[in-house]
This record gives sequence, C-alpha cells and structure tokens, in this order.
Amino acid sequence: MAMDYGRAETRDARRPHRVPAVLRAPLEGRTWREFLHHLLSLPIAVVAFSYAVTMTAAGVGMLITFVGVPVLAAALVGARAVGAVERARARALLGMEISEPEPVRARNGRRGLLPWTGALLKSGVSWRHLLYSVLLLPWSIATFTVSLVMWSVGWMLFLYPAYWWMYPTWWGQPGMQLYGDSAHDTDFFLDNPFEIGVTCAAGLLVVLATPWVIRGLAYGDRLLVAGLLGPSRLAERVWELEEDRGVVVDTAAADLRRIERDLHDGAQARLVALAMDLGLAKEKLEEDPEAAARMVDEAHGEVKLALQELRDLARGIHPAILTDRGLGPALSALAARCTVAVQAEVDLPARPAAAIEGIAYFTVSELLQNISKHSEARSARVDVWRSADRLMLQVWDDGKGGASTSGGSGLAGLAERLGSVDGLLVVHSPQGGPTTVTAELPWRG
Repeated sequence: MAMDYGRAETRDARRPHRVPAVLRAPLEGRTWREFLHHLLSLPIAVVAFSYAVTMTAAGVGMLITFVGVPVLAAALVGARAVGAVERARARALLGMEISEPEPVRARNGRRGLLPWTGALLKSGVSWRHLLYSVLLLPWSIATFTVSLVMWSVGWMLFLYPAYWWMYPTWWGQPGMQLYGDSAHDTDFFLDNPFEIGVTCAAGLLVVLATPWVIRGLAYGDRLLVAGLLGPSRLAERVWELEEDRGVVVDTAAADLRRIERDLHDGAQARLVALAMDLGLAKEKLEEDPEAAARMVDEAHGEVKLALQELRDLARGIHPAILTDRGLGPALSALAARCTVAVQAEVDLPARPAAAIEGIAYFTVSELLQNISKHSEARSARVDVWRSADRLMLQVWDDGKGGASTSGGSGLAGLAERLGSVDGLLVVHSPQGGPTTVTAELPWRG
C-alpha cells in the first residue's frame, strides 16, 4: 500500500466572507435554486396528486374484481416514477445526496408479471412513494405561496424608489396606494420622500428575511424527500453489510495470496535449497569430510535465515506481542522498527476486542510503512486513545504531505478495510505537510 503523496486532495479554500451572510443570502445561488424548487413543486404536485388519488380510488373500488389489482399496481408504478423525478430535482436544486431505493424484486428470484406485481404491492417503498405524491400537494401549496409572495412583495417594496415616478407619470396617481375607502373618500398613497424611504426599508427587511424562510421551507422538502423517497434504514444497513462483506472477503483473499507468495518465494524456497545442500553434504561426508562440514555450516546459516523469515511472516499475520501484551507494547515495538523516529503513546483503559486490536495494529503498521517509503519525514507520532465507544488512532508526520484517499491510492484501500467494520479514516495532508491521518474503530471490548 502506498500513500499518494504526488497529488493532494482537492479542498475548497473556505475563506471568511467580508459580506455578512444575511446581506449576501438574497443573491446566493442556493437561495435562487431553492426558490425555483418551490415554484416547480406546485405543478408537479398537482399532477402527482391527481394521478395518485384517481388511480388509488379506482383500484380500491375495483378490488372486488381482478381489474383493481393492476390498477393499484399502476398507481404505485406512477408514484415511483414521480419519486425518481423528485429525487433528481432534489439533487439538482436542493443539493441532496439521496440514494435510490431498493428495486422491486419478487421472492425467491421468481420472474414474470404476476410475481413482480405481487412484490410491488407488498413493497413498503412503493407505498411510501404513493404517500409522498399525496402529501406533496398541501405542502407545495404552502411553500409556493409563502415563497412567491414574500419574494415578490419584498423586491417590489425594496425597489419602490426606482419606479415610484411611474405612478404620477403614467397612471395618474401620486404613488402606490396603501389603502382606500370610497365611502369616506379616504385614500392613502406612498408619495412623499419619508413614506418612500420607509417603504424601501420595509422591503429590504422582507428581502433579507425571505431567503431564510425559503431555506426553512426547503429543509421541510428535504425531510419529506429523505423520509419517503429514499431507501429505508434497514435496506441501507443491509447494503452496507453486503458491501462490507465483499471488502472483507477480498481483503482476506489478498492476505492469503500474500502469505502464499511470501512462503513460496521466501522460506519455502530457502528450505528447498537447504534440503539440497544437506543432501550434497551427506554424499560428501565420507569422501570429503571438511567440504561436508562447510556445507553443513552454510546450511546452518540458511536455517537461521529461514527461521527469521518465518518469524517476520508470523509477525505480519498476527504478532505474538500483540496477543500477549496488547496494543501499547506492540505499537512501541512497531515504532522502534520504523526507519523514521516515531513517538508512540497509547492511553487505553482496557483492551478492545481482539479483532479490533488487530485491525488497529495493522492500520498503524501500514501508515508507518507509508511514512518510511513516501513521506520524506524526519519524525512521526502515533497516538491511540478511547473516546466513548470508539477506538481512536492518529498518525502524524512532518513529511512533504499530499497524501490522498482518492485516485485508487493505498489509503483508499485502508479506508475500505476500516469501513468494513464500521470504522472511518480521515486524511489531512496539505502540500508541504504535515500529514495527519485519523482513524476511528468501534471499541467492542
């Protein structure tokens, strides 16, 4: 595994704005996108509500005959189509990252229209889509009305000084009429500088408040979309577990291949050569005892090298010091073997589960190997502690930086391994360094 120190992970340079948020909000793209979302919601809601109510009522009414079943199925299919449109609209205008729900699958992998229709009618996701199509109309009426009225009235009042002159020039009245009472011949127009200024100030307040109202309504849209159109929490968890299982299987297979390769190319090859040398020494034992003694002495050296390779291989599988003494002494031994000066500090009240302890050890091991090979660092530090129900690891080095989890780097594979056990890997490595890699693992003591 290698850290990709050649390419730094791209990050937005978030500098503090000189203009306060309340002043720049009316002109921000987010405000206009969410406002457009509210405007589009009403026509979409009218179509979706009409289709959902009509088809559901017809289907329920005809359930006494077989015709009602396909009509209900058509209602659910239409609702799922509306859901697909709404998810795309939420991604584009609300910036939501929402996954697609689980598709309709018949039990036991059966194929055909009837099994698929039965699965569709039993699908909770489909009925949630239908519920969304019904609830969208009253909610969109509220969001459409509030956002459009506040937006238009706010800008109309704020810009009143710019078009006030049009009233006496073109429309024959001194200004905007605030109210009128024909019975008492009482009219009130906004026509003097003070009234025009107050109108502009009131409009400015409405303009500044409208984006936050729009964002609050958009938050309701996000809740509605995420709650009814996304995958269920159970389905998301099942998918995560399936992906994690695949990662674990691939990792185990890769480790087995590495062990087999190391045995074949290292200790096994050395032991084969040792057996051949001992066979030659046996043949020369009577003819040339001195040569046989030299060959036995060389074979003794080969035995030592083979034993060292086997120890290193066993340490790579699971070091004995980790099993016997725990994570603190194991990481201290690991730091002592690193080519960079490493300070290791472990502050744990107890030992976590053996599996988590092993993952933590090999995570630090691979990160220290990357520091030795790629970082050009002079010093490094390893900190391990417990925070609530999480085991925290942090590896810091003063190298050249530029490490990234993108682009198929080794850190990406390490992040996948940690993710397979509900762990997390965070990398902060600007160009020029330093690099800080933080890992979280479940405690599972």
